[in-house]
Amino acid sequence: MMAEDDGDMRVLRRKKLQELKAKGLNPYEKYKFVRTHNTTQIKKDFASATSERSKEEVAVAGRIMGLRIHGKAGFADVQDREGRVQVYFKLDEVGQERFDLFKSLDKGDHVGIRGQVFRTKMGEVTVAINDFEILSKALEPFPDQFHGLQDVETRYRKRYLDMIMNQDIREKFIKRSKMVAFMRDWLNERGFLEIETPILQPLYGGALARPFKTHHNALDMDLYLRIAPELYHKRCIVGDLEKVYEIGHNFRNEDIDAQHYPEYTSLELYEAYADYNDIMDLTEHVICDAAMHIVGTDKIPYGQKVLDFSRPWPRITMHDAIQKYTGLDIAALRTVEEARSAATKLGVREADSCPTMGELMAEVFDQKTQPHLINPTFVIDHPIEVSPLSKKKRGNPCLVERFELFINGWEFANAFSELNDPEEQEQRFREQERHKEEGDEEAHPIDMDYVHALEYGLPPTGGLGIGIDRLAMIFTNSQSIKEVLLFPHMKPEAV
Repeated sequence: MMAEDDGDMRVLRRKKLQELKAKGLNPYEKYKFVRTHNTTQIKKDFASATSERSKEEVAVAGRIMGLRIHGKAGFADVQDREGRVQVYFKLDEVGQERFDLFKSLDKGDHVGIRGQVFRTKMGEVTVAINDFEILSKALEPFPDQFHGLQDVETRYRKRYLDMIMNQDIREKFIKRSKMVAFMRDWLNERGFLEIETPILQPLYGGALARPFKTHHNALDMDLYLRIAPELYHKRCIVGDLEKVYEIGHNFRNEDIDAQHYPEYTSLELYEAYADYNDIMDLTEHVICDAAMHIVGTDKIPYGQKVLDFSRPWPRITMHDAIQKYTGLDIAALRTVEEARSAATKLGVREADSCPTMGELMAEVFDQKTQPHLINPTFVIDHPIEVSPLSKKKRGNPCLVERFELFINGWEFANAFSELNDPEEQEQRFREQERHKEEGDEEAHPIDMDYVHALEYGLPPTGGLGIGIDRLAMIFTNSQSIKEVLLFPHMKPEAV
């Protein structure tokens, strides 16, 4: 809800702009303003302020977010990234012209303030204005302070306004940025090298997903937006970089819901001479350390739950997890027909379309077991049919050394002991190609250049992908992935 009619406010604000320019006060001509403090620093550095004004003059800048006139004096709230601080202006101190100019400011205008700090009778740390500059004029009306900006679609379409009006939303993105920076520093300190690999790829790979397709005019060739950087990372391990990571966007042409988005951010890493057990340890430590750094506790509130991140996290095989939560012993079933029948009795959707025992096992897990995994849990040893890039499980060639991390019933990480046998990798690719020919749009294509890279020798390697967006959701108690994406895609507005 707007404080006044939008059209009238726009006209009035543009009129004020022209009046300022007529006085030689163009609010857009300033190139900079040197700040000595942000709003938080003022409150911290002057926590012991009294009614006596400080000898030190401070300079603070931000938006006017509230203006209260009391005769020949007034107060305003100035907002920056950190929060708000109150400022005070008085006719006797700034003069009639400057007093009237400050009174004419609108909500959203940027100002630079210079003045002394004191504490009001109400106990609020305040900056008494000696002088000020108008740094930018806001021409659009703002929502009123009481109702704020609440409409979800408007918030997503106008994220800039959402962050201005809602400090908690602004804080979410600050936390997300700090989380990514922490994880980057954590890996750098442990000898990982940050790399950058192609987003436009001649052949997508590294995951089972449907890609976005585009065309390169200069080369006259089709390219794909990457669905994962995995195969390029393992080429880097072949090239003896040994420990690499990348934080970047992946693109999967999929549905949008509260946990899924077609453009998302992942942390992907690979470590030579490590297996999936080592990577489980790494995953547990980096996420727990990030939680303590960002949230300050390993007991994290999320919605109506409290998620327990305390170490060690449980590790359970996919087979045992299915049996625990459904009572079904997959290993006791001898044929695919038996497995389909058992899955159908459990209420598994589309069980009849799963051609192999392994794909049925994965489908039963996804539909009937995964929702029960609330606290962080590693599910290990997955079927080979759905894991074309993983090394076989030691002692059981029907499974692979793969784990997924689940929290709140969602997948957060996927990792393998990486398959490094080029002949077996080519065979797995060709099996996936057969699935593609049978209509599976998410089957992995054959990448013979990657197979050729393996022929130069990939050492035993552990790999990992972590979903950054979902982790940010948990750390900021956000119920939709769009809440932690600065600019989520929206359908065009109706004209």
